[in-house]
Amino acid sequence: MTGQLVNLKILLVNLSTCRLFSLKFRRRIKILNIMDISPFASPLYLLAKPAGARCNLACKYCYYLEKGKLYADRPTEVMSEEMLERFVREYIGAQTMPEVLFTWHGGEALMRPLSFYKRAVELQQKYAGGRRIDNCIQTNGTLLTDEWCRFFKEQGWLVGVSIDGPQEFHDEYRRNKGGRPSWAQVMRGIDLLNRHGVEWNALAVVNDFNGDYPLDFYHFFKEIGCHYLQFTPVVERGQHHADGRSLASPTEAGEGGVLDFSVSPEQWGRFLCAIFDEWVREDVGTYFVQLFDATLANWVGQQPGICTLAPTCGHAGAIEWNGDVYVCDHFVFPEYKLGNIMTDSIVGMMHSERQHAFGQAKRTALPGQCRGCKYLFACNGECPRNRFAHTAAGEPGLNYLCKGYYQFFDHVAPYMDFMKAQLERELPPAAIMEAVRREPGRFGA
Repeated sequence: MTGQLVNLKILLVNLSTCRLFSLKFRRRIKILNIMDISPFASPLYLLAKPAGARCNLACKYCYYLEKGKLYADRPTEVMSEEMLERFVREYIGAQTMPEVLFTWHGGEALMRPLSFYKRAVELQQKYAGGRRIDNCIQTNGTLLTDEWCRFFKEQGWLVGVSIDGPQEFHDEYRRNKGGRPSWAQVMRGIDLLNRHGVEWNALAVVNDFNGDYPLDFYHFFKEIGCHYLQFTPVVERGQHHADGRSLASPTEAGEGGVLDFSVSPEQWGRFLCAIFDEWVREDVGTYFVQLFDATLANWVGQQPGICTLAPTCGHAGAIEWNGDVYVCDHFVFPEYKLGNIMTDSIVGMMHSERQHAFGQAKRTALPGQCRGCKYLFACNGECPRNRFAHTAAGEPGLNYLCKGYYQFFDHVAPYMDFMKAQLERELPPAAIMEAVRREPGRFGA
C-alpha cells in the first residue's frame, strides 16, 4: 500500500459519513494492512434479526414485514437466549479483524426487551478474546425510552433512526397497524437520544411522495441537527406467493408491476441532484450524506463503504431469529437461504462458493449497456435487487433506477473531479464550496 493511497484513505475518512450499514464507525475507522490477516482478508458481517420481522408499525413500503410469513408455522419469532449465545460466540469466532461490529436490525429491533441486549453485551465480553466489540442498532424510534437511551450511551452504541422527513412526508406511509401516524413518536425518540447524548444517524426512505420535495426533505434534517444522513430509494414489485407474501424476489423476472409507492428513476435523479447542489455549496464537511461520500470514494478509486455502489457484494448477510442465514438482508427469500448456524458454520456459509458466486454476480451479470457506461466505476450497477429493467437493446438486467443514477453522476462529475484533485494534493475536499462561489461557471452553475 503506497503512502499516497493511505493518505487518500485518511482524507476520505475525514469526509466520509457514519453509516449504520457501512458496518464501520466513522470515528473508529483505522487504516489496516489486511493482507497480514488470514485466512480471509476481509471483514464478515451479519445483520441480526432478534425479533425477526416483528414490528409495532406497518409501513406500507416495508420490504421486511412480510418475511414473518416464511416462519408462519413456528411458535415464536424471537431469538432465544440459547440462540443469542450461539450467534455471539460463532460470529466473533468467525472474524479475522481486531474489531467486530454487531448490527441489530428488524423488523423492529426494540421488540426484544432491554434485558436481551444487556445479555448480548455480557456474551460479547465473554467471547471477545481481545477483540474490540462495537454495536449499532436500527429502530423506528417509537419505542425509545430514557432507560433504552441510557443503555445506548453507557455502552457506546450507534443508533440508526428510520424517519422519512417532515411530518407530512413521514406519515404518508409510516403508520402503525391501526393506521395511526408515527412521526410525533419518532421525534420524541430523537429528542430522548439527543438528551442522553446518544450518537445517531437518520435512515430515510425516498418514495413516490417525498421524492418530489428534495429540499424540503433535506432542510428538515438540517433543522433537527442530523449531521449523518442516508437515504434509500424504495423500489418494489408485486408478486403473489402461496405463503401469502406479496413482494417479488429478484429472481422473478419482468419489469412490470412496480408498486405505486416506489420512487421513479426520474424522481430519483432530480432528488439527488437538487440535494447535492445545496450540499456542495454549503455543507461539505458539516453534513454527511452517505451516497455523496460513497460517490467520492469511487471517484478516487477507493471502496465506497456501501454495498450498492461497490463492484461486488456478498460480504454482509442476514441472520434470522432462529439462526437461518441469508445471502443479504434484501434477499431474504427461500431461494437465497445459506443454512442455519445450528448446523452450519458462519465462515462456511459466508465464504461458500454459493455466497462468492452471489457476490461476484453483481459484476459479471451486468448487461452490455452497463459495461460500456462511462459511469460504471461510480455506479457498478447499484443493487442487484433492482436490476429487472431492460436496456435499449432489449437485454435484461438493467437497474430500474439507471436513468436517475446516470443523471446524478453526470451532474456531479465536475465537482467530484475537483474534490478528487484536492485529495490527491492532500488538501481538504471542502474547498469545493469556496471554488463554487468563486468560479460558478467552472462547474456549470
